[in-house]
Amino acid sequence: MSKKTRYSFACDLKNDERSIAAYKAYHKEVWPEILKSIKDAGIIDMEIYLHANRLFMIMEVNEDFDMDRKAQSDAENPKVQEWEELMWGYQQALPSAEKGQKWVVMERIFKL
Repeated sequence: MSKKTRYSFACDLKNDERSIAAYKAYHKEVWPEILKSIKDAGIIDMEIYLHANRLFMIMEVNEDFDMDRKAQSDAENPKVQEWEELMWGYQQALPSAEKGQKWVVMERIFKL
């Protein structure tokens, strides 16, 4: 049985009802190329939750997943870049994010 790792991330959406509705609509029909890039990277499962304009993403990966390799692959994939640019029109960085950082890795502070 392969080892799985879970990551959690946060990001904000622009606090605008129409933008939030559009963002949700895109995520009901994620482009097939985006789904393929996610799966090809070793991401086994991904969920995104929304509260007000705060997004929370849980990502479960297999033992072959490498965050830097995924970032490099995304940077070289024109369709992923198109999706990311489109989504950034709805997203905004958390106040604690570094320049250019969208999703911020969260620290787990409790597990049952």
